[in-house]
Amino acid sequence: MKKAIIIGASSGIGKQLAKVLSENGYILGLSARRVELLAELKKNPPCQCYIHYMDITNTREAASALSDMIAEMGGIDLIVISAGVGYVNQELRLDLEEDTVMTNVIGFTAIINAALMYFMNKGEGHIAAISSVAAIRGGADGPAYYASKAYISNYLEGVRCKVMKENMNISVTDIRPGLVDTAMAKGEGLFWVMPLEKAAKQIYKAICKRKAIVYVTKRWGLIAFVLRIMPIWLYSKL
Repeated sequence: MKKAIIIGASSGIGKQLAKVLSENGYILGLSARRVELLAELKKNPPCQCYIHYMDITNTREAASALSDMIAEMGGIDLIVISAGVGYVNQELRLDLEEDTVMTNVIGFTAIINAALMYFMNKGEGHIAAISSVAAIRGGADGPAYYASKAYISNYLEGVRCKVMKENMNISVTDIRPGLVDTAMAKGEGLFWVMPLEKAAKQIYKAICKRKAIVYVTKRWGLIAFVLRIMPIWLYSKL
């Protein structure tokens, strides 16, 4: 039976993906800051899972907690990094920008580093992380958020290059959702907001296929292409 750890499983994509993996026979390790929400996942519907508190901004403690989870589960096959924050921050409040960088950049780096070290020692494995279509360009309504997602995507590519160069049997999946119906999708009149269940099922299929990059839902790949080639004078008006 396959085993997976989801970091940031208390809500949103991480929570829904946990349900999909459980339905497909995975034994799960679930971590988040809000442990009480993870307990609900364990009961409804019932699943075989291990629950741990983790705050990825406490980098040393988070890496240690990941090692403890792996040991308790007797090894794992897949680590999904879904923990992250996002703010609409048009006023550029420094505290919000700092929290974004601390979580989405520093915390992410600590966890993916620990995950990679484990799989390198094991000789095989799969790392998947939630980036975003926001990784394509900067954004006026939250510069740190867009920049942090670009960091995640580029870091994942760097790790992918490393394992390919060293001929390791480790897959790296960069998951780039568009707007998903979660608390992270803020604002009015949002475009192409996808149901959470649909997003999680597409992510699961991409993980099964060990894809390098996946846009969720698929049509957001077209949006990403348009955003990439759009001139700045036009993009800045969006």
